[in-house]
Order: sequence, then structure tokens, then C-alpha cells
Amino acid sequence: MHENFAANLRLLCSYRGSIAEVCRQVKINRPQFNRYLGGRHLPSAHILRRLCDFFGVEEHEILLPAVRFAELVQLRPRARVEVPAATREAAHLSRLKAMGSAGLDRYLGYYFENYYSMAYPGRILRTLVRFEQSEGGIFYRRSERLVERPGEKAYRGVYRGVAHFLRDRIFLVDYETLTGLEISQTILFPSFKNRITRLTGLKLGVSGSGERMPCCARVVYDYLGFAVNPRQALSMCGLYEPDDPRLDAALRAAVTNDIAPGQVLFRANFI
Repeated sequence: MHENFAANLRLLCSYRGSIAEVCRQVKINRPQFNRYLGGRHLPSAHILRRLCDFFGVEEHEILLPAVRFAELVQLRPRARVEVPAATREAAHLSRLKAMGSAGLDRYLGYYFENYYSMAYPGRILRTLVRFEQSEGGIFYRRSERLVERPGEKAYRGVYRGVAHFLRDRIFLVDYETLTGLEISQTILFPSFKNRITRLTGLKLGVSGSGERMPCCARVVYDYLGFAVNPRQALSMCGLYEPDDPRLDAALRAAVTNDIAPGQVLFRANFI
């Protein structure tokens, strides 16, 4: 009987991931459980009940001959092993973090981000972005400095996000830290040159105006360098008119949100 019980217990454990997890959930210490698995001891009636409740079998069934018990278990639907949601999410995020960090080291540093503002139609918004490496991943901070009208106090917004490099594209996801009411996504072409100058792509977000309209815009990242004066760089951020001489013709063309005749998709510009 001891041998049948031990074999049946080992079979049940094979469906549950690991013996350590079974011991933890049933609240039996591992040395004691090993004695049951080795056929040296039978559990007390109380522990036998706990084991049977955990595996979803009856007490008389777990004591059946091993061949008969295996047939019985195969005919029943296997109990689903529930993994805590936090554990599932952590595993997915860790995988994404691991697969998306390689190749981004060369993009560390400061950039000006330029695109047509979603909240101020017809004006180009420039923000300051800094990419840095931390805890095995590439993270970034995007800082806004807006002066809607001359003489008014500047509005400052900060976004924090994570960058991934997948299949020759740079994926960015960030959130607005002050209110937590906005998430934006950006996909950029990488630089295929030895020296990084500009990155282009598309940005998806929500207008900061009252209508909160989802919008998509072409975007240009101008590389500033690995070390700059952040205060001075931030002073150059804000809203620009499209014909402002501080914006060169190539940048203006790259952020223009037009659709060519016959196009059915809004595509990024590549320069």
C-alpha cells in the first residue's frame, strides 16, 4: 500500500509544476513530504485529507494500485494550476525587458523631440528627452516646457517611460507623472549611420485639451549628445510656429502630417 500511495502521489505532483510548490500550498515541510514520496511512511488521516482535497481525488482512490490510479487520473480533466496575477505580469514584463534592451546602448543621451502639438493645432512642440540605462533596461524622461502666450508662466510636464529595441525598431512607452492621466507611445526608425543625428517615426497619444482626442503625429528626435546642459536645453523647448527659422526645412518636412494620394495608412517619414 505504501508503494502504491507513493507512486500515485508522485504522479499527482507531476501535474503541479514542482514539489516545492505543492509543499508550500499544502503546508507540509519538504523532508516529511519526501518520506511520503519515498514510500517509507503513510500520512496521518488529517494530512491525507488535505492532500486529497488539494489534488482533487478521494482518499480511497489515492490508495489504489498505481496502474489503476493512473488510468483514473488520465480520464479526469487536470486541475488548473493558478499562478498569481502579479507573478504572471512580472514574468511577461521581465521577458519584454530582457528581449528589448540589447542594441539601445548607442542611443543613450539627450534629444529634442519635435512634432505637431496635439493640444495646440498648427504649432510644433519641442520637448527634451533623456535616455539612460538603469537596472538592466533603458529608461527615459521626457520634459515639456510650454508657454502658450508671451509673458505667461511656463507650464512644465514630465513623462517617464521605457524603451525597447525589437526587430530594427525603437518602441517607447511613457506616462505623464503629474496626474497619471496620459500614456503615449512612439515608434522610431533606428539610425543606420555610424553617427546618430536624427530619428524619425510616429507618436500616438491623447490631446491635452478638454476633448482628450486620440491623435497620431509624425515625430523627429534630434540627437544632442550624451552630456548637455539640461537647463539650457529645456529653455529651448516649447511651441514653435512652423515657419520659425530655428526649425530647418528637413525637420519641418519630416513632421508634416500629410497623406499622399492613394495612401490608406498614415505612415512615418524616413529621412
